[in-house]
Amino acid sequence: TESGIPDFRSAHGLYMQKKQGVSYEEMLSHTYYETHTEEFYDFLRHVMLYPEAKPNPAHFALAKLEAEGRLDGVITQNIDGLHQKAGSRNVLELHGSVLRNYCENCGKFYDVETVKDAEGIPKCGCGGTIKPDVVLYEEGLDSDVINRSIKAISEADMLIIGGTSLAVYPAAGLIDYYQGNRLVLVNKTPTPKDKVADLVVQGSIGEIFGML
Repeated sequence: TESGIPDFRSAHGLYMQKKQGVSYEEMLSHTYYETHTEEFYDFLRHVMLYPEAKPNPAHFALAKLEAEGRLDGVITQNIDGLHQKAGSRNVLELHGSVLRNYCENCGKFYDVETVKDAEGIPKCGCGGTIKPDVVLYEEGLDSDVINRSIKAISEADMLIIGGTSLAVYPAAGLIDYYQGNRLVLVNKTPTPKDKVADLVVQGSIGEIFGML
Protein backbone atom coordinates (compact mmCIF):
# COMPACT_ATOMS: atom_id res chain seq x y z
CA THR A 1 0.00 0.00 0.00
CA GLU A 2 2.89 2.37 0.69
CA SER A 3 3.97 1.90 -2.92
CA GLY A 4 0.57 2.97 -4.23
CA ILE A 5 -0.91 -0.52 -4.65
CA PRO A 6 -4.27 -1.19 -2.93
CA ASP A 7 -4.30 -3.80 -0.19
CA PHE A 8 -6.23 -7.04 -0.54
CA ARG A 9 -7.37 -8.36 2.80
CA SER A 10 -8.53 -5.40 4.89
CA ALA A 11 -12.21 -4.58 5.35
CA HIS A 12 -11.97 -2.23 2.38
CA GLY A 13 -9.40 -4.19 0.39
CA LEU A 14 -9.66 -5.33 -3.21
CA TYR A 15 -10.95 -8.80 -2.34
CA MET A 16 -13.96 -7.30 -0.58
CA GLN A 17 -15.08 -5.49 -3.72
CA LYS A 18 -17.25 -6.60 -6.61
CA LYS A 19 -17.60 -5.72 -10.28
CA GLN A 20 -20.98 -6.31 -11.91
CA GLY A 21 -21.91 -8.68 -9.07
CA VAL A 22 -18.73 -10.78 -9.33
CA SER A 23 -16.21 -10.61 -6.49
CA TYR A 24 -12.65 -9.65 -7.26
CA GLU A 25 -11.56 -12.91 -5.65
CA GLU A 26 -13.67 -14.89 -8.14
CA MET A 27 -12.21 -12.88 -11.02
CA LEU A 28 -8.76 -14.04 -9.94
CA SER A 29 -9.72 -17.71 -10.06
CA HIS A 30 -8.61 -20.29 -12.60
CA THR A 31 -12.25 -21.01 -13.45
CA TYR A 32 -12.96 -17.36 -14.27
CA TYR A 33 -9.77 -17.19 -16.35
CA GLU A 34 -10.89 -20.21 -18.36
CA THR A 35 -14.56 -19.25 -18.76
CA HIS A 36 -14.36 -15.43 -18.97
CA THR A 37 -10.89 -14.93 -20.43
CA GLU A 38 -11.48 -11.53 -22.03
CA GLU A 39 -13.16 -10.17 -18.89
CA PHE A 40 -10.24 -11.54 -16.84
CA TYR A 41 -7.74 -9.52 -18.86
CA ASP A 42 -9.88 -6.40 -18.69
CA PHE A 43 -9.92 -6.77 -14.91
CA LEU A 44 -6.18 -7.48 -14.81
CA ARG A 45 -5.30 -4.36 -16.79
CA HIS A 46 -7.55 -1.99 -14.86
CA VAL A 47 -7.24 -3.35 -11.32
CA MET A 48 -4.13 -5.51 -10.89
CA LEU A 49 -1.39 -3.76 -12.89
CA TYR A 50 0.44 -0.82 -11.31
CA PRO A 51 3.41 -0.05 -13.57
CA GLU A 52 3.93 3.30 -11.82
CA ALA A 53 4.42 1.68 -8.39
CA LYS A 54 7.85 2.16 -6.84
CA PRO A 55 9.61 0.41 -3.94
CA ASN A 56 8.97 1.95 -0.53
CA PRO A 57 11.38 2.22 2.44
CA ALA A 58 10.61 -1.35 3.53
CA HIS A 59 11.77 -2.75 0.19
CA PHE A 60 14.97 -0.71 0.28
CA ALA A 61 15.68 -1.64 3.92
CA LEU A 62 15.43 -5.36 3.15
CA ALA A 63 17.67 -4.99 0.09
CA LYS A 64 20.23 -3.14 2.22
CA LEU A 65 20.20 -5.84 4.92
CA GLU A 66 20.76 -8.48 2.25
CA ALA A 67 23.63 -6.51 0.70
CA GLU A 68 25.21 -6.27 4.16
CA GLY A 69 24.99 -10.04 4.61
CA ARG A 70 22.46 -9.78 7.43
CA LEU A 71 19.45 -11.13 5.53
CA ASP A 72 19.43 -14.39 3.62
CA GLY A 73 16.44 -13.57 1.48
CA VAL A 74 12.81 -12.57 1.09
CA ILE A 75 9.75 -14.78 0.74
CA THR A 76 6.83 -12.77 -0.62
CA GLN A 77 3.17 -13.18 -1.44
CA ASN A 78 3.27 -10.02 -3.54
CA ILE A 79 3.24 -10.23 -7.33
CA ASP A 80 4.58 -6.76 -8.13
CA GLY A 81 8.34 -7.35 -8.42
CA LEU A 82 9.12 -4.38 -6.16
CA HIS A 83 11.61 -6.31 -4.01
CA GLN A 84 13.78 -6.89 -7.07
CA LYS A 85 13.40 -3.27 -8.16
CA ALA A 86 14.73 -2.21 -4.76
CA GLY A 87 17.79 -4.43 -5.17
CA SER A 88 16.90 -7.68 -3.39
CA ARG A 89 18.50 -10.64 -5.12
CA ASN A 90 17.22 -13.73 -3.32
CA VAL A 91 13.44 -13.36 -3.65
CA LEU A 92 11.05 -16.30 -3.52
CA GLU A 93 7.72 -15.29 -5.06
CA LEU A 94 5.06 -17.64 -3.69
CA HIS A 95 2.35 -16.28 -5.97
CA GLY A 96 4.46 -15.44 -9.01
CA SER A 97 4.75 -12.04 -10.68
CA VAL A 98 2.64 -9.96 -13.06
CA LEU A 99 5.91 -8.79 -14.62
CA ARG A 100 6.35 -12.25 -16.18
CA ASN A 101 3.90 -13.66 -18.69
CA TYR A 102 4.16 -16.76 -20.81
CA CYS A 103 2.50 -18.40 -23.79
CA GLU A 104 0.44 -21.39 -22.67
CA ASN A 105 1.20 -23.06 -26.00
CA CYS A 106 4.93 -22.63 -26.69
CA GLY A 107 6.17 -21.31 -23.34
CA LYS A 108 7.70 -18.07 -24.70
CA PHE A 109 7.94 -15.35 -22.04
CA TYR A 110 6.64 -11.79 -22.42
CA ASP A 111 6.96 -8.65 -20.30
CA VAL A 112 4.06 -6.91 -18.60
CA GLU A 113 3.82 -4.23 -21.30
CA THR A 114 2.85 -6.87 -23.84
CA VAL A 115 -0.20 -7.81 -21.77
CA LYS A 116 -1.02 -4.25 -20.73
CA ASP A 117 -0.94 -2.86 -24.28
CA ALA A 118 -2.72 -5.76 -25.98
CA GLU A 119 -6.36 -5.49 -26.99
CA GLY A 120 -8.60 -8.21 -25.62
CA ILE A 121 -6.84 -11.51 -24.97
CA PRO A 122 -3.06 -11.21 -25.50
CA LYS A 123 -1.80 -13.70 -28.05
CA CYS A 124 1.62 -15.12 -28.83
CA GLY A 125 2.98 -15.26 -32.38
CA CYS A 126 2.24 -18.99 -32.33
CA GLY A 127 -1.41 -18.29 -31.59
CA GLY A 128 -1.36 -19.33 -27.94
CA THR A 129 -2.78 -17.23 -25.11
CA ILE A 130 -0.28 -15.26 -23.03
CA LYS A 131 -0.99 -15.90 -19.34
CA PRO A 132 0.40 -13.99 -16.34
CA ASP A 133 2.92 -16.04 -14.38
CA VAL A 134 0.87 -15.73 -11.20
CA VAL A 135 -0.90 -18.31 -9.06
CA LEU A 136 -4.64 -17.85 -9.43
CA TYR A 137 -7.19 -19.19 -6.98
CA GLU A 138 -7.74 -22.93 -7.55
CA GLU A 139 -4.16 -23.26 -8.82
CA GLY A 140 -1.36 -24.85 -6.81
CA LEU A 141 1.77 -23.05 -5.72
CA ASP A 142 5.04 -23.90 -7.43
CA SER A 143 6.49 -26.88 -5.53
CA ASP A 144 10.09 -25.74 -6.01
CA VAL A 145 9.37 -22.28 -4.57
CA ILE A 146 7.49 -23.85 -1.65
CA ASN A 147 10.31 -26.29 -0.88
CA ARG A 148 12.94 -23.56 -1.03
CA SER A 149 10.81 -21.37 1.24
CA ILE A 150 10.38 -24.18 3.78
CA LYS A 151 14.13 -24.82 3.76
CA ALA A 152 14.94 -21.11 4.26
CA ILE A 153 12.46 -20.71 7.12
CA SER A 154 13.38 -23.94 8.90
CA GLU A 155 17.08 -22.99 8.83
CA ALA A 156 16.62 -19.34 9.84
CA ASP A 157 17.86 -18.15 13.23
CA MET A 158 15.49 -15.17 12.99
CA LEU A 159 12.25 -14.76 11.05
CA ILE A 160 10.69 -11.37 10.35
CA ILE A 161 7.15 -11.33 8.99
CA GLY A 162 5.97 -7.97 7.73
CA GLY A 163 2.91 -6.47 6.10
CA THR A 164 0.67 -9.52 6.01
CA SER A 165 -2.48 -10.55 7.86
CA LEU A 166 -1.37 -14.22 7.79
CA ALA A 167 -4.80 -15.11 6.44
CA VAL A 168 -3.85 -16.67 3.09
CA TYR A 169 -2.94 -20.35 3.05
CA PRO A 170 -0.79 -22.26 2.34
CA ALA A 171 1.55 -19.25 2.56
CA ALA A 172 0.52 -18.41 6.13
CA GLY A 173 1.29 -21.97 7.21
CA LEU A 174 4.97 -21.58 6.35
CA ILE A 175 5.51 -19.91 9.73
CA ASP A 176 5.03 -23.34 11.33
CA TYR A 177 8.37 -24.47 9.88
CA TYR A 178 10.30 -21.86 11.86
CA GLN A 179 12.27 -23.51 14.67
CA GLY A 180 14.06 -20.51 16.17
CA ASN A 181 13.15 -18.23 19.07
CA ARG A 182 13.34 -14.83 17.40
CA LEU A 183 10.03 -14.44 15.59
CA VAL A 184 9.15 -10.83 14.76
CA LEU A 185 5.77 -9.69 13.40
CA VAL A 186 5.35 -6.23 11.87
CA ASN A 187 1.84 -5.33 10.72
CA LYS A 188 -0.73 -2.56 11.02
CA THR A 189 -3.31 -4.85 12.58
CA PRO A 190 -3.16 -7.93 14.85
CA THR A 191 -2.47 -11.33 13.29
CA PRO A 192 -3.39 -14.86 14.40
CA LYS A 193 0.27 -15.49 15.31
CA ASP A 194 0.86 -12.47 17.56
CA LYS A 195 0.68 -14.63 20.70
CA VAL A 196 3.54 -16.88 19.62
CA ALA A 197 5.82 -14.07 18.41
CA ASP A 198 8.83 -12.90 20.40
CA LEU A 199 8.29 -9.33 19.23
CA VAL A 200 5.18 -7.69 17.76
CA VAL A 201 5.38 -4.21 16.22
CA GLN A 202 2.14 -2.65 15.03
CA GLY A 203 2.40 0.09 12.44
CA SER A 204 3.34 0.95 8.89
CA ILE A 205 5.94 -1.48 7.59
CA GLY A 206 7.56 1.20 5.41
CA GLU A 207 7.85 3.60 8.30
CA ILE A 208 9.18 1.00 10.74
CA PHE A 209 11.69 -0.61 8.35
CA GLY A 210 12.72 2.83 7.18
CA MET A 211 14.11 3.46 10.66
CA LEU A 212 16.44 0.43 10.59
